[in-house]
Amino acid sequence: MKKILLTGGNGFFGTRLADFYRGKYEVIVTDKDDLDIVNEEEVVNAFKEMKPDFVIHAAAIAVTDFCNKHPELAYKINVQGAINVAKACKEVGAKMVFISSEQVFNGNDNRGPFNEESTPVPNTVYGENKLEAEKLIKEILDEVWVLRFTWQFGLPQRGFNMASNILWDTMTAIMKGEKIIAPTNEFRGMTYVYELIEQFDKIFEIPYDTYHVGSVNNLSRYDVVKFIIKQLGLEHRTEEILEADTEKYSDNPRDVRLDTSKLAKFGIKFGTTEEGIVRCLNEFKIKL
Repeated sequence: MKKILLTGGNGFFGTRLADFYRGKYEVIVTDKDDLDIVNEEEVVNAFKEMKPDFVIHAAAIAVTDFCNKHPELAYKINVQGAINVAKACKEVGAKMVFISSEQVFNGNDNRGPFNEESTPVPNTVYGENKLEAEKLIKEILDEVWVLRFTWQFGLPQRGFNMASNILWDTMTAIMKGEKIIAPTNEFRGMTYVYELIEQFDKIFEIPYDTYHVGSVNNLSRYDVVKFIIKQLGLEHRTEEILEADTEKYSDNPRDVRLDTSKLAKFGIKFGTTEEGIVRCLNEFKIKL
């Protein structure tokens, strides 16, 4: 049985990924309390002991505002930590999957969807960290897949960590009776986490390279929230629940959508964000 070592394993994605693949792989879950990724010696020694075949490096500080306010700490975790993991992979002969982000395109003036040949222009510390880490990891390691994720969504599950996401945030606001104000000029991919997870080990069979990963979405954030409200059977309350923010990003629409057609050529395909929302609600049997 092949062995997967997962960093950042206590996160939204990591907890679900580890559970899904137990039985098919030996999955070793690590998080900040188990492995200090900024300590190169500790990382190398841990990898020598665990001898993983694959390392999925998902550990990161991904909160944009926090990274902007604490750039030195963000760099240590997001860049130096990734470098240490890459060095340890090289030391033990492990293949690495580096989880990057759509945020590398957050400062682009041109519109998406962006493909892997598009020039990224990050304008946040987190986006800058991810782009720099991508480059430096490839200088250390040949056997690496760089995956730029879209925003993921899903619903709470017992024993799994939760994170802010478009579907759960919308449902939570509705249950609390809070007005949702959503921008009409923001565009990004939004992917049902299990549509990603169930195909994830196919990555191990494709050429080492950079890939854009996730659902196609041509709706604005406002329109996605409106779609969710409709799927919940609350379309008649849309005006009460949802308000359009037409000012935010009005000078330059925020567009970090990813073109995932390169990955689709290898049989790893995603439906639209709308299809993912419908699937998630059906699987969880949700109806308000």
